[in-house]
Amino acid sequence: MNLCTSPLLTDLYQLTMLRAYQVHGMHETAVFELFVRRLPAVRNFLVAAGLEQALSYLERLRFSDEELSWVRADKRFGPEFADYLGQLRFTGDVYAMPEGRVFFADEPVLRVVAPLPEAQLVETRLINLIQFESMVASKAARSVLVAPDKLLVDFGLRRAHGAEAGLLAARAAYVAGFAGTATVLAGPAFGIPLYGTMAHSFVQAHADEIDAFAHFTDVYPDGATLLIDTYDTERAARRIVDLARSLASRKIEIGSVRLDSGDLGALAKSVRSIFDAAGLSAIRIFASGNLDEYRIAELLRAGAPIDGFGVGTSLVTSADAPTLDAVYKLQEYAGRPRRKRSAGKATWPGRKQVFRRYGRDGRMLNDVIALEADAQGGEPLLVPVMEQGRRSAPAESLGVIRKRTAGELERLPEALRALDPATVPYGVHVADSLRKLADEVDAKVASVPALCR
Repeated sequence: MNLCTSPLLTDLYQLTMLRAYQVHGMHETAVFELFVRRLPAVRNFLVAAGLEQALSYLERLRFSDEELSWVRADKRFGPEFADYLGQLRFTGDVYAMPEGRVFFADEPVLRVVAPLPEAQLVETRLINLIQFESMVASKAARSVLVAPDKLLVDFGLRRAHGAEAGLLAARAAYVAGFAGTATVLAGPAFGIPLYGTMAHSFVQAHADEIDAFAHFTDVYPDGATLLIDTYDTERAARRIVDLARSLASRKIEIGSVRLDSGDLGALAKSVRSIFDAAGLSAIRIFASGNLDEYRIAELLRAGAPIDGFGVGTSLVTSADAPTLDAVYKLQEYAGRPRRKRSAGKATWPGRKQVFRRYGRDGRMLNDVIALEADAQGGEPLLVPVMEQGRRSAPAESLGVIRKRTAGELERLPEALRALDPATVPYGVHVADSLRKLADEVDAKVASVPALCR
């Protein structure tokens, strides 16, 4: 049983509902939409990510013999339901915002149109995948905005909440504009460039740190990165000068040094001065150690001569906004619009589209959420990505997605590019026709007589 692809990786109520749908013959077409109810207080926008993993999941959806044996043995379900699940595949249509698109609260980023049991079963995993990658991509984009000309590398695997989270976080950060990751599997899995240095343990394993540096450059002569803060950072920098001179005769160059502790800004300035005075201005300075977009912005404002940053824990956990209020709600069933009216959680009914308008300067102006058939001025953001259970087009390369993200970030209004919450949030309007439909759905619900008084 593959734990990450199993259809049993879901909430129990998905299966109990499917059993009830099966018993009562509820197989009409359903329309579900995935959206985020509200932006985190520390986010001015979100970046869509995770669609590729979501589509892969839908394509491969099927129960294995091992999984069906478990269903048969469970008294809540039994043999008949297991036989039904054995034939179940995803046969529906999917519309989505392409990965890399910027989106806002209440805007559907994905719509599923499929027989009710199929559309229902996939809810938990779709939210799981898209919520997580979008959350991390949105966090990563903030570092990209504050340090657009710096090397940014994901260092987060060891602090991620599980192996899959670490791997998908590396992908999401790359989508947002990071240069690469230290997570090795992201290389063969996604084609993401890999970056790495050395650990303090490598330095400590040697009797003298200069021996550690020399041994490492012997093995990796093409621009190695050396960790210089195990003992005395400035002393190590001066020793690097001597080593660099001796390596030059062998045509070996040190690419960069890494600072991982202490006052990074002050140390970077000191180390830069030492290297520049010795004519080693080509050696770059890379910093890591509990960094996030706020600390990076602070260091750059202070003029720290740092060429790149490794961002770990805060990135893969999106520490300042560790969840998105992502939901997947029924908007139509059997041809009739549906609407949830719960206090604080009401939804807009029907199949919807998001239309984006731009100003004369090319920046995003506002969005309109409208019924799919009610075309508004602007660019429609949801596009067909799956028809009858099959992809509408080949999977996009990460290069294409990264380019789209960069374009989206460039078109953000200036106020939304800042780390602080925008004084005036981005405008997302609900079309009059959608409001009218909601009123009609409410009126029909109100007109249904009570069973007893």
